[in-house]
Amino acid sequence: MPVTLKKVLVLSGFLSLFLLTVGLISLSIGSAGIGFTRILSIILSKLPFLPSSPLDETEVAIVLSIRLPRILLAALVGAALSIAGVVFQGLLRNPLAEPYILGISNGSAVGAILAIMAGIMASSWVFPLTSFGGALLTILLVYRIARVGNKMETNTLLLVGVIVGFFFAAIVMFLLSISTTHGLQKAFFWLMGDLSTANYLKIIIILPYVLGGMVFIYAWARSLNIISMGEEAALQLGIEVERAKLTLFVAASLITGAVVAVGGVIGFVGLIIPHMVRLLVGPDHRLLLPASALVGSSFMIIADTLARIVISPSELPVGVVTAFFGAPFFIYLLRRKKQEVLYENPP
Repeated sequence: MPVTLKKVLVLSGFLSLFLLTVGLISLSIGSAGIGFTRILSIILSKLPFLPSSPLDETEVAIVLSIRLPRILLAALVGAALSIAGVVFQGLLRNPLAEPYILGISNGSAVGAILAIMAGIMASSWVFPLTSFGGALLTILLVYRIARVGNKMETNTLLLVGVIVGFFFAAIVMFLLSISTTHGLQKAFFWLMGDLSTANYLKIIIILPYVLGGMVFIYAWARSLNIISMGEEAALQLGIEVERAKLTLFVAASLITGAVVAVGGVIGFVGLIIPHMVRLLVGPDHRLLLPASALVGSSFMIIADTLARIVISPSELPVGVVTAFFGAPFFIYLLRRKKQEVLYENPP
């Protein structure tokens, strides 16, 4: 069936309801159990022109000051990483591509840590730009090394991405080991993915980067569809492939850098979600992009909720939870791709 605006809106509406349900369930889960009725009362009490009933101040603080900003931040992080994964998989025509595998997340972490060492606080509007700079440097480096003449092998780019990612991870460890900046040693936990420091200020800071990048990428959905069919076909249809690829790489790096700045290095979200959503809704990016963003938001909220409760009262880094899901999935995709190659080129 052709993708229409009605189909996009209907599916997005359904997935938005699912996301809202997941968020409400997550709000009720924690060391202090709070029922749905009280959660709704707390949320509605903050809306204007509605009568408010007496509320427990402790529950209000837990819901509005601790859990809600964390859920909202998790939704933004999940959407951004999923969108970035869709872009990289579409441009490279490879289901194994995603920000973490390509080393972009580690490059973003280098930029963020250098900013902290330079005295730029995480509460600054400039901070995501430093993380974005690291992401952009990484993707340009990977792109440059993997390019031979006018051609770029996707498998080579993935391999280069893994190597560059390890290189930047080593730089991160080196910077942390020599740094005397107050509080930077705690970044070890952040590097594994940490949303425990979520607040509304961080959400406000990264919101323009993430939403702006996502809207910009969606405007390129038709071009991404054509490029996904092959670069030769795209050139014949009048698409400036190299310009489009560089533009989309930069946009995907921007939103990756923004969320790494506030959430740390969270892997495999951009690998799992686009692949699963593609199986459900098809490869058309006009539908795949918004669906992946909403499903990625729900997945990240679920992962962060598990991180909060699995070893309660302590917490796991959310990156550990996503890796538990993502590593086996990556192995499955790798084996499947290997079988496809053997089928197309039998020994």
